[in-house]
Amino acid sequence: MLIRFNKPYGVLSQFTPEGKWRGLKDFITVPGVYVAGRLDADSEGLLLLTDDGQLQARIADPRFKMEKTYLAQVEGIADEAALQVLSNGVMLNDGMTLPARARAAAAPAFLWERDPPIRVRQTKPTSWIELSLREGRNRQVRRMTAAVGLPTLRLIRTHIGPYNVSDLPSGTWQETP
Repeated sequence: MLIRFNKPYGVLSQFTPEGKWRGLKDFITVPGVYVAGRLDADSEGLLLLTDDGQLQARIADPRFKMEKTYLAQVEGIADEAALQVLSNGVMLNDGMTLPARARAAAAPAFLWERDPPIRVRQTKPTSWIELSLREGRNRQVRRMTAAVGLPTLRLIRTHIGPYNVSDLPSGTWQETP
């Protein structure tokens, strides 16, 4: 069994709530499924769960290099120079990232309201970047965009390999064949 879940902001990638963050048990009551990969509580979007240990390993283990695609709403305008640096790899405090696919993007048509909304500054424009990675370091997308001077305000994972979140409202899940 494979479940696609559109994880809302403020939900942990675990069933048990912790502190101010809610857990998956508030949304998914299917017994015997486990998260395949993680998504920070302050990030949204696609989370996969399965009852198949081998499938879980293929999805989550970086050795299998399953591509993950994110939409990041950033503070500032993503110009070609910043996108090129993101594409080539960025030096972070834990080393150089692998090359990625980065492009300017529009807000997706399927975008849902976030609760709470992102902070908006009247003097700072925002833009969207689509970033596809084959590695999964802790808070990597946020650290990469910050390194090129574009702090992430909102982060949504849209794809993991062939699976996507575009047809799932926030907080809902669907069993996938």
